[in-house]
Amino acid sequence: MLYQPWPWYVSGPLIALIMAVLILMGKKFGMSSNLETFCSMGGAGKFTDYFKVDVKSKRWNLLVVLGSAIGGFLGANWLSPNPAVDISEETVVKLNELGFDSAGKAYLPTELFGLDSLTDPIVWAILLIAGFLVGFGTRYAGGCTSGHAISGLSNLQRPSLIAVIGFFIGGLIMVHLLFPLIFSS
Repeated sequence: MLYQPWPWYVSGPLIALIMAVLILMGKKFGMSSNLETFCSMGGAGKFTDYFKVDVKSKRWNLLVVLGSAIGGFLGANWLSPNPAVDISEETVVKLNELGFDSAGKAYLPTELFGLDSLTDPIVWAILLIAGFLVGFGTRYAGGCTSGHAISGLSNLQRPSLIAVIGFFIGGLIMVHLLFPLIFSS
């Protein structure tokens, strides 16, 4: 069971159960709020009042980050007997045409995230710009995809629904328009 993807009818109710427990405890789930906590812990409150928050009340969410990192490491290194990603052949062909020969063979494209690629200044520029845009978008939207799509929608928040619709539209624009423009050469 650990070596296979879990079906939606198992993982979906587990997520719903976790969300129900968090709502009953008065907690909000989201990964981007941890960045705010990390900045507060690092002393950013000395420079701006925004980061003057009670870090102790947010410690539980830092465990989510730690668990995600450990779970991802364990899943990738010990619970995935086959590192191949099950994506359509058409997608693999299109990614190969754009220079991503690792498509379908690894979860992260080694052309962007491998140690060898970090010597390329273009890769650094792409990752820095993308990181800035993700950070800006997260702050502008008032949360990240997990916060809005899981926590916000489970609380029936209209702004979260609008944000999730925006995430999907942005993802479609990125994949179908911008990604081919950036990586075709």
